[in-house]
Amino acid sequence: MTDRPWGPDRAAKGSPEWLPVLDIPEPGRQRRLTVLLRLLLLIPHFVVLFFLYIAAFFTVIAGWFAALVLGRLPEPIFRFLGGYLGYHTRVGASAMMLVDSYPPFALTPPPNYPVQIALRPEPLNRLAVFFRIILLIPAAIVESLVTWGWWALCLIWWLITLILGRMPRPLFEASAATLRYQMRYYAYGMMLTPAYPKRLFGDQATVTGEPARSATRPLLVSDPGKALLVLFLVAGVACGSTSSFASRTEDDEFRYTDQRAQRQSLPDSGCPSGTWCARR
Repeated sequence: MTDRPWGPDRAAKGSPEWLPVLDIPEPGRQRRLTVLLRLLLLIPHFVVLFFLYIAAFFTVIAGWFAALVLGRLPEPIFRFLGGYLGYHTRVGASAMMLVDSYPPFALTPPPNYPVQIALRPEPLNRLAVFFRIILLIPAAIVESLVTWGWWALCLIWWLITLILGRMPRPLFEASAATLRYQMRYYAYGMMLTPAYPKRLFGDQATVTGEPARSATRPLLVSDPGKALLVLFLVAGVACGSTSSFASRTEDDEFRYTDQRAQRQSLPDSGCPSGTWCARR
């Protein structure tokens, strides 16, 4: 399993629409020490991702103009954005405790690294490229809610993984589905694929005679895993509502304080307290 930005996925040959692929191995034992210090250990990667994000942002703008003219992304832009997406996804898989392996500092990972993505260049609809930001809004809402929900409850997932020394299968399925949807959302937003992000609740079981490539190809989510995904969405809605309420409360408090300060700064009109005086 490698990041193959120019290699078609033969497993999806008969599919009417090819979706970007995320490969993660079956959940196994994890070292409790690395689970305990997971986010601290990933700080260097967060710093690298910050600078890569700036480069990717301007590359996406250049790619948008190129895709409008050519109907596809130029190869150098596709390769860089595909490498950035793979790097971002590997760091995300480690942060979400889906794997215990420390991600490499590379846009192209070693072939034996457990987390890989597969992309392939396809023609892009120019109209869909032109309205990309508008088309992304529904997927952005879903991606934001499910991701916020996972992170809002991350302390629970962290404690479970720390105590057990592994991630339970339903939690693994729901977390992998969240990461895969996020990866497909970014891939569509960066014009790495014409396929709209979908299948948050996993793939359908099919009898093809071919062995599974990984735990996420295909990604079969059990009923407990789907229930956890619903929990992520609900927690995301609650988190967003709480943030909105807190923001409104803070704005109201600031407005009230500002009005009080303005009243106190007005010159004394000579009126007794608690009475109304007409201004001449």
